[in-house]
Amino acid sequence: MAEPDPTSTANGATEPAVNGEHSQSQYTLDLKKLHSLPSEQQSLYLLTFLADFVRHVEALDAEGVNAEQSALKKELFQIITLSSPPVSRVIRDNLSRCFGSIFSKGNRKLLYETINELVAIVQARDKDLRAKHAATSSLGAVYEAAGDSAMSLSPLACTALLKAFKVASGDAGFRSALFKSLSRILKGINTAVDEEIGRSTWKQARNAASGDRALLVQASACACLEQLIRTTPYFDNSNEFDKLQTALYKALESNSVAVRHAAASCLAAQLVKSYSGPLGPDAVPQIRRPRKPKKAAKSEELDEELARSSSPAPEKPATTLSYTLIEMLRILSTHYGRATTTNKARAGIAVCYIKVFKALGESVVEKAFGDIARHLFSDVLSHPSLHWNKYRQLLSRKFIRVILERVIGRMLGETAQLNACRFLLNDIVKDYPQAVRERPEPTKQTLIGALSTIASLTEYLGAAIATLADTCREALIQVLQHPNFTVQIHAARALRTFVLACPQQLLPTVTICMNSVSRELNLLAGPRQGPKRCIGYAHGLAAVLSASSHHPLYGSVDVYARVLQQATTLLKSSGSSDLRISSCQLQVAWVMIGGLMSLGPNFVKIHLSQLMLLWKNALPRPATKDHTSHRNMIELSYLAHVRECALGSIKAFLTFNRRLLTSDISRRLSAMLENSVIFLQGLPEKKTSDDPNNRLSPVLQLQDYEVMVRRRVFQCFSQLLTLAPADSIETTAHSTVLPLAVASFSDPDYLAPISLGAAIASAAAAFETIWDVGDNTGFGVTGLVHGLVVTNPVTHMPSSHWSCRQDTEHTINDAVSSPIGCAPEYDATSVYADGQGGDEVFPAGTEAVNAAIAAFGLSLPLQAPRIQEGMLEQIASSLSAPSLSKDPARKSAITVNVALALKTACNVCNGEVSVTQGSLRSGTTEKTLQSLLHAIIQDPEHSVRLMAADAIADLCFQSGNATTAAEITFLTDTIIKNREPHVRAGCAIALARIHDQLGGMAAGFHMKNIVGILMSLAADTHPLVHFWALDSLAQVAESAGLNFSGYVTSTIGVLSQLYVSDTHNVEIAAFASSNMIMALPVTASIARSIDSTINVLGPDLQDMAKPRDMILMLVRLFSLEEDCAVLLESLRCMEHLSLYAPGYVDFTAYIERLQADIDSEMAELSSVALHGLSVIMRRDAPQIMRTARPGLEERLWDHLNMSPATAVIRGIFTTWLHQSGPSDPAGWIQRCNAILTKTKAKVEQPKTAAVKDTAGPDLQDEEIAGFAVADGATKEEEETQAPSSTQELMRWQVRLFAMSCLHDLIIDISKEAAVSENSLGEAALQQRVADVVRIAFSASTAGVAALRVVGMQIIDKVLKMFGRTPDPDFPEAMLLEQYQAQISSALTPAFATDSSPELAAAAVSVCATFIATGIVTDVDRMGRILKVLVSALDSFSRDAESASIGDLRALSANAQLMVRMAVFSAWAQLQIASSEQTYLEKVVKPHIAQLVPLWLASLREYSRLRFEPEISANADTAPLSSELDSVYAALNRQTLLSFYTDSWLSLVDAIASLIDEDSEFVFEALDGKHQDTNDHEPADVEAVNGITRKPTGINYREEPVAFFFVLFGLAFESLAARSMDDVVTTQQRNLDILRALKKILLPSVAGSAIYQPVVFSETVDLLSRMVFLEALNVQVLVVEIARNLCLAHPSARHGLQTPVNGEALNDDVEQLFELTRIIVLVLGGVVSGLADIPVSVRLETSEEAQALARLALQSLVDVSEVFPAIIQTDLHASILHIFVTILMTGSCQASVVPQSLPIFRRFVASIADDMSAETRSQLKSVLARMLVILKNAQQREMDWSLQCEKSTLLAVSILLSTASSAFDNDDTLVPRFLVELCESLEAPTTSRVAASCMRTLLMAGVAPAPLITCALAFLRHPTDLEGLEESKSLTAQTLIMYTSRVRPEQRPVFIALLMETLLERAQRDGPKVFDDTAVRLLDLAVMDNASFRVIVSHMRSERRGLLEQILKSRNGVQQTQDAALNGREPSIALKMNFGS
Repeated sequence: MAEPDPTSTANGATEPAVNGEHSQSQYTLDLKKLHSLPSEQQSLYLLTFLADFVRHVEALDAEGVNAEQSALKKELFQIITLSSPPVSRVIRDNLSRCFGSIFSKGNRKLLYETINELVAIVQARDKDLRAKHAATSSLGAVYEAAGDSAMSLSPLACTALLKAFKVASGDAGFRSALFKSLSRILKGINTAVDEEIGRSTWKQARNAASGDRALLVQASACACLEQLIRTTPYFDNSNEFDKLQTALYKALESNSVAVRHAAASCLAAQLVKSYSGPLGPDAVPQIRRPRKPKKAAKSEELDEELARSSSPAPEKPATTLSYTLIEMLRILSTHYGRATTTNKARAGIAVCYIKVFKALGESVVEKAFGDIARHLFSDVLSHPSLHWNKYRQLLSRKFIRVILERVIGRMLGETAQLNACRFLLNDIVKDYPQAVRERPEPTKQTLIGALSTIASLTEYLGAAIATLADTCREALIQVLQHPNFTVQIHAARALRTFVLACPQQLLPTVTICMNSVSRELNLLAGPRQGPKRCIGYAHGLAAVLSASSHHPLYGSVDVYARVLQQATTLLKSSGSSDLRISSCQLQVAWVMIGGLMSLGPNFVKIHLSQLMLLWKNALPRPATKDHTSHRNMIELSYLAHVRECALGSIKAFLTFNRRLLTSDISRRLSAMLENSVIFLQGLPEKKTSDDPNNRLSPVLQLQDYEVMVRRRVFQCFSQLLTLAPADSIETTAHSTVLPLAVASFSDPDYLAPISLGAAIASAAAAFETIWDVGDNTGFGVTGLVHGLVVTNPVTHMPSSHWSCRQDTEHTINDAVSSPIGCAPEYDATSVYADGQGGDEVFPAGTEAVNAAIAAFGLSLPLQAPRIQEGMLEQIASSLSAPSLSKDPARKSAITVNVALALKTACNVCNGEVSVTQGSLRSGTTEKTLQSLLHAIIQDPEHSVRLMAADAIADLCFQSGNATTAAEITFLTDTIIKNREPHVRAGCAIALARIHDQLGGMAAGFHMKNIVGILMSLAADTHPLVHFWALDSLAQVAESAGLNFSGYVTSTIGVLSQLYVSDTHNVEIAAFASSNMIMALPVTASIARSIDSTINVLGPDLQDMAKPRDMILMLVRLFSLEEDCAVLLESLRCMEHLSLYAPGYVDFTAYIERLQADIDSEMAELSSVALHGLSVIMRRDAPQIMRTARPGLEERLWDHLNMSPATAVIRGIFTTWLHQSGPSDPAGWIQRCNAILTKTKAKVEQPKTAAVKDTAGPDLQDEEIAGFAVADGATKEEEETQAPSSTQELMRWQVRLFAMSCLHDLIIDISKEAAVSENSLGEAALQQRVADVVRIAFSASTAGVAALRVVGMQIIDKVLKMFGRTPDPDFPEAMLLEQYQAQISSALTPAFATDSSPELAAAAVSVCATFIATGIVTDVDRMGRILKVLVSALDSFSRDAESASIGDLRALSANAQLMVRMAVFSAWAQLQIASSEQTYLEKVVKPHIAQLVPLWLASLREYSRLRFEPEISANADTAPLSSELDSVYAALNRQTLLSFYTDSWLSLVDAIASLIDEDSEFVFEALDGKHQDTNDHEPADVEAVNGITRKPTGINYREEPVAFFFVLFGLAFESLAARSMDDVVTTQQRNLDILRALKKILLPSVAGSAIYQPVVFSETVDLLSRMVFLEALNVQVLVVEIARNLCLAHPSARHGLQTPVNGEALNDDVEQLFELTRIIVLVLGGVVSGLADIPVSVRLETSEEAQALARLALQSLVDVSEVFPAIIQTDLHASILHIFVTILMTGSCQASVVPQSLPIFRRFVASIADDMSAETRSQLKSVLARMLVILKNAQQREMDWSLQCEKSTLLAVSILLSTASSAFDNDDTLVPRFLVELCESLEAPTTSRVAASCMRTLLMAGVAPAPLITCALAFLRHPTDLEGLEESKSLTAQTLIMYTSRVRPEQRPVFIALLMETLLERAQRDGPKVFDDTAVRLLDLAVMDNASFRVIVSHMRSERRGLLEQILKSRNGVQQTQDAALNGREPSIALKMNFGS
């Protein structure tokens, strides 16, 4: 696309040619103009010039650079030495880019000169520090680009840079630039630097890394050290490594993330460099020789600095570094485990681990996974220093999870992941409990880490874990009995993940867990009691039960019932046991009930009353206030424990069963929560005891139980307020929970246990921030605030600031920014409640605070104003409590809690949470709330200020303009008066949030004020102020939209100035400001503001040249930055620019940049680049792929292989497929095949093999065995062994996606072929059908069931598309006949023992399709395919739980139904196809008697599930349903419906086809004669036509056919319901349903049931709707149905025999009118003028519409015959009107009118017998209208007028000839028409038609006299017009024909007159008409020879001569023809003696 002309520069110069013609560059800086500008514009002018300069240099080729090199260098040095404006960071970076481009592309003749000049500037004493800084950056760039050509000058350059450190001591940015330049020099020379220089650099960097006060310098020094490590060998020894470790470990303790990452990267580089492999040589000490002293340097200053590079202290002998992997890792773990190591240093070490593993690569990590895992579990996770510090344990556990699961887990391929799982299971998990002395039992921390890793790897592997299914299940269940609760919870979570991935293991796992629970419960009363084991098994059981709702196909209602029964039995019997045993029993029972809650409302509602009673008993109301006085500590703990367990099950109930929350249930649950609050309030103040006998659990005090109960109360209360119906909210909200919630998060007296270290850290003198406490309680702070990520307490949805990074390494750093660790064991309900975040579960105390904040936020707006004020006053008093002055940590925690609570309450009021909103608009409440928020907005914490700003904005939104104005005034005054940076930052955020909340229109009055303040603050030099001001400015621009357009120009100018300013970047001189900017992405904030302006302008960018050019320049500069945040924002800018101003974006460069960023090491950058690519792919995906560099597609597949769940990449391929698939199917087939066979080769991968016996199919069929032996052996070997990862296929998820793409491609092509006769896609697919079959065969025999299913589906689609297509090369054979062996072989594994129900169902469909297509027509040759269907039918037709198909047995009830419906549907397809394929009659007929009852029973059960879900539990069920299935029918309803939905239409069509065949058996089955039912017929019935029915009402037994309403109801509901499928699929489905419905509505099936008023009205409404909405082919069926219903109507059958005088209007006639109206509606949709609706098609071009119109007209005529006579008159008038309207409609003239005239004749003939006065009047009226139409047509105003005139003449002729009796002799209409007819006869264009009409009328005897007169005059009248000869001949013939109708006495006169006319015409027109005249005369002679002779004899001689001449000419012509035929000369021998 076009790009703006880059030749224009800041000084107006034009860009020179790049071919080297100019000797110097014309890009010269106009210094005079630069210095004449105001100072604030000089930097911007310089930036603009240099940006264009960079573009110019980058556009030059090598010759152009060589030609302009000198001039370019001169300009660059001129800029470097500028004194004004100062050279800032952006200028320096662009200078560096220019130098790099010049010397990387051009020759290097000026290289030495440039280096020397730059070194001279660095060394000059008189140069400004900024010039030195710029020269330093440029020097590094020069060496990086061309360092290999200037190695000799590297010592000079390095020495100059090292000496410059002295003058840079006060400039942090300069010091950082020195280290960066040194790094670039080291990188550029690409070899070892001089050792002395290297050691001096090493020492300088090492000291700076550990001791410099500037964080930027520390990071740069670490990078310099890393470069030295990579490029020099001088420091690869133990002495230097020890010193390096000391420096880096100190750097790792930095608060800066960047410094820690740089130090970790440096340390990782040294470790990886020293890696010697797992079997490397032992470290051999090598004593270094003493170095000889070098000659003294010339410069004394240099000698002084560089003479000593090491300490003068004696050093131990240096040892060359060489480490094995474990030794290398232990170096890290040793420092990690030290007690003095800080948490941030531990985070840095964890990052170092990540970098080490990434650097080692996948191959090494895969080989050593076992060693790595053991090291991390033993040396890190189980380190003794972590045992007594819970926070460090959790922190370490999270680090290990990130390393093993997110880093290593994603690095490993599928095979390596399986091997890793195998190792963890066999070598770690199975060692518990210890069975062999040599293999000690793993520690609990090791087990925790291993179980977590197994769960993660299982999620990655998905169904591929099935190869380890038995091993995994046994190991995980075995570890459930571990005595440690944390291990149990992790095992339960891993078990749940395993069952989700491998659902076939669900029932075995549940059974084992349930039996284990029962066993352990029985042992509780004995000496071998194990309550912990029992609880572990219970949690495992609950976890697996929660997974069953995700895989209902594999569940069992029997198991659910047994679990519930066991739980209720435990609850009832627990009271008779000891307290501790009873507490275990109760906990087990409530855990199992909680697991059952995940089954959803369909299960729970059956037992809801029982559950409510159980909960009521567990949560009673305490009897008295002092009920605790007589209870000891253990009893109170027991009571609290019972309540906590019961409330946990209520929480699970509320999570999964919202639909059951009626008002009554909500009130009862609310009362239970009230009882729990009263219980908590009655507990004693002392809740701890040192006596173990007073504790229910050894590790839990009453205080802990109280906290857990409080947490549950708040959680349930919050859920109840969120989910309960509106009418019960008020009662629930006005509870005692609110005061308790306020006290929980804001009470100054915090009672949580605090460690000594935390107490010291919280002291007023030592306290810095609450986030660094690290005591796992945080002094009661909420866990929902994590840095700038705030999680909504109600919705649990996180909201993060844009500056938060999301990659793996930042996840580790974020972990140490919270004082609280998360773990699933803190809330066991997370095991089975999906609502929890798994690992993100906070401790009970923290979660109680979180839930209390949610309860407060939901409840406060619903309270009365007085209560609201009281609660807010309580919070205010807590914040100002005197005790907090000595406890700053608790005060900080309360402030955070209060900010979040107020924010939540304000969000609820604004409706941002989907709950009842409430209000806070009371005056006193508002003032109190404002005062609180005004104090909080000035808090030093960033997160607190953000939350307060949100709350202020919400308050302004709901309070109105007055409050908004007051708040803006307050914030403005605060900014002016208060100079504290954090206060001004908070006020700026609040202003932006207010504007964002109010929107552009409402906040427009304040916009100018807000924008002015924010721009002013953006220019502030303090980083905190200007960062948040820039962030707020971007938010204001986004929210204002077009209202901000007036500020865009000034905003861009300010942002440009700030970007070029040195005060707004990290390289600022002052180290304090630099350190602050390190944590604040200021440049990214500027880029984000630019993006906001782009969105404001939108498409207007194309018309605004100056802002657009400035934006494009800035975006280009942003894209050249190195910071990830800036690059992210630049990508977003480019995405929006490509949307709004595509003509100014270089799309090729943009695509190439996206392609490069996709492969970036920064995960976020890669993600944003993928998103940008997906956006532009929607425009033209094929063009994008052609434009990109080669390899993009491969990289996308590789990325998808790394993260198979990435939706963006899937979307890219899906978009590409839909755009190019139908036009290029061959390419996509090749692409999918390549993915299926693509391997990823790795070097020296470990080869592991494990033989596994699989239950393979019995290959007995000879048609299958050969193919399976040839191709299947390899596949079997691949699946049964753990394949070597040296050549590993893509992950199965990626292969599945590729197969899904192929499947979608075939579907798209089939849809295209359905609507287009000549589908190019279908033709191309047919050519590649061999490849498709091969691919589908490979997939259908894969090791993963999902791949097999898709393979089957593809085979099915191919069979349906090409099953009946002949082979192009051999037309006598079918195309797919040659592939039947592959198809048969693909079907075989689908029925093996290791198959799945989904696969078996798909394979059954393929079997039916294969048989139905006719590839094999001989039944005996169908082999095993037919045998499978027959045996499956026999198996599933019996009521047996052991139904099976093939070798697939032991199916669950749901799975059986799925396969059964597939089998029934397959046979239905065969029955449907048998109407076309006669050979199928032999297949189907033997089983029809068995099939029809099964089909009908299935349809009946489907109708019950679909329409009567509540009744179906009590009514009769299907014959194959068991008793439990009946009880829990509602539970399985959604699951079963999906099976029936896929099959019901096939069943209905099959039954309809049998009805069409008039099969006697099907009518008996429909009538229920073959069904065994228990229904009894009602007594009051009557028999009508042999059919049992009642006079009124609808019942199955009342109607003509018992199953009519089942069939009709299903069809009707499916047509009426809205389909979510695409148009083509929906249309085809509706067609199939209507075809079946047409047969169902036959009288033999429906009887008169369809005509009952309720049924009939709904049916008519549906048909009418379909007329308006559906396509024409659907309307055809609608018309046919309406016509059939009319013809079969009872009144139609009886009414014809009723006398006219006895008829009366009734409801039946109204029904006939309704049906007729539908037909008229159809006509109105295609014929304009019949209805007010516009026509949907053009009749002229649509044959389908023409056929529909003809059908509708015929149907109308047919219907009119069955109406009673008294009603027919009105109907006839309507039909006549329709015919007349069609006649006068232009679009109907060409096609519809000619086809309608025969129908019109039939209709007129049908009414001609009834010549009543009304009929006569109607016909006369029609004739009058037709004459008007004729008159209008004769005016020729339209192009169709001529055709209309002809059609009208014909129509009138039909009318007059057919109903001539309707017109009287004195009627004036007929003469008028005759006049028009005669005139038309004279016109050449209509003469032919008029002559035909005249013949019709004469033959009908209509007005013969005037017609004869007209005809004779026409023949006599001479005319010069052409085209009348044929008409005259036809007229003459008509008169001759009419002669026979003339009375005999008048006939001679008529003949004489006619002969005279003919002879006169012959005499006038000459010989050209002799032949025609002779024929007519001879006809007259034959007709009346006597009269003819008499007339001839009386003729005058000249007339007789003329007659003789005419006849001779005819005779001569005839003889000439005969002679020609006989081969001889013609002769005349005719005697013409007329006188004798």
